[in-house]
Amino acid sequence: MTQDGVNKGRRRFLYIATGAMGAVGAVGVATPFVRSWFPSEKAKAIGAPVTVDISRLEPGEMRITEWRGKPIFIVRRTEEAIANLSSEELIDNLADPQSEVVSQQPEYAQNTVRSRSEDLLVIEGVCTHLGCSPQFIPSVEPQSFDADWTGGFFCPCHGSRFDMAGRVYRGMPAPTNLVVPPHMIQGSMLTIGEDSA
Repeated sequence: MTQDGVNKGRRRFLYIATGAMGAVGAVGVATPFVRSWFPSEKAKAIGAPVTVDISRLEPGEMRITEWRGKPIFIVRRTEEAIANLSSEELIDNLADPQSEVVSQQPEYAQNTVRSRSEDLLVIEGVCTHLGCSPQFIPSVEPQSFDADWTGGFFCPCHGSRFDMAGRVYRGMPAPTNLVVPPHMIQGSMLTIGEDSA
């Protein structure tokens, strides 16, 4: 003890102990915050590529899978549907027939069929208006809601229509074409979420 009644050793010990406890507390608080920067195993699995066997998918049929929490529509188009995609009458009725909004599809799908393969369509089954899920209507024939309908996708929530390449018709609530995810085809296997490019 010093003359003024203060024990400097004890004071130093309290300073060090308090500082150490504060550092431990800061690390305890920072650890969950820093961990949140890294994706969990579940999040990694959600974004992982999905492989689908398409060998049994017949012309005119659709299969639905999921990738990144969104439904993915896989459609085997008929020859009639493929031929219809480039008809002048259809193209005149589409808002973006050449798929010029580049964020809606990879570069290799910026074509009339919006896919790597003429007969196979791979799109996100989410309407670009408000995120509803459109219905698949494969028939190339007039429908009750549109006499000029040539088949494709119809969103019953607000009436948006898309052709068999996922291109939106003019004057619809949906502002852009349906999104084409990255994909690649190897034989009878379709991989969604990665591409060979």
